[in-house]
Amino acid sequence: MTKVLLIDDDKKHSDLLRAYFKRFGINLICAYEAEGGFRLLNREDPDLLLLDVMLPGKDGFEICREVRKSSNIPIIMLTARGEVIDRVSGLELGADDYIGKPFEPRELVARVQAILRRAESTGSAGGKLAFEGLEIDTETRSVTVDGKPVELTSMEFELLVILARRHGRKLSRDDILSELRGIDAAILTRSVDIMISRLRNKLGDSVKPPRFIQTIWGRGYSFVGIPQTDA
Repeated sequence: MTKVLLIDDDKKHSDLLRAYFKRFGINLICAYEAEGGFRLLNREDPDLLLLDVMLPGKDGFEICREVRKSSNIPIIMLTARGEVIDRVSGLELGADDYIGKPFEPRELVARVQAILRRAESTGSAGGKLAFEGLEIDTETRSVTVDGKPVELTSMEFELLVILARRHGRKLSRDDILSELRGIDAAILTRSVDIMISRLRNKLGDSVKPPRFIQTIWGRGYSFVGIPQTDA
């Protein structure tokens, strides 16, 4: 059974969500503050983290930052604040998606299922994508740059695979988001740029000319890594 961890201080709402998620074969385990959340994260090894922004003590942004230091678990931020900057902040810290409160429980379940389905389908294609200095293993969901492992979040890995499988093609931000799905249209341009920037930093690709991801000014991005051929 799929296991999802929810960190939200609203116990009544959490209990209702737990019962609702069960109808879809999802075991929702709940914590109500940061310390309890970290204990459950380490003990239960959930498939995905639902993280409320407005929490007592450490807020959702602080928890997201700390989780990302040691885990690539998919994260969906739950925010009652509607400002775009709050949503962008979550993406900058490594969240995979966000949903504004109040929300329909069915929409939240759909977001969870979409992220987990993407992760599964990315690996189901199988095989490796090899370029000079970069290797992507879609089965183990691992990446190495110059022989050294690189830790990517679920969303970052999927973004890299999307670009690499379309080597040499110019992809607009809309093209990328239509592949990724799940990101609100309100911040289309900014969200893609943030994810690309984060991915480049992890790949050590913030150089000129870029080794892997090239910006096509005004149009989007293109993967320019040189395919590795067998000797």
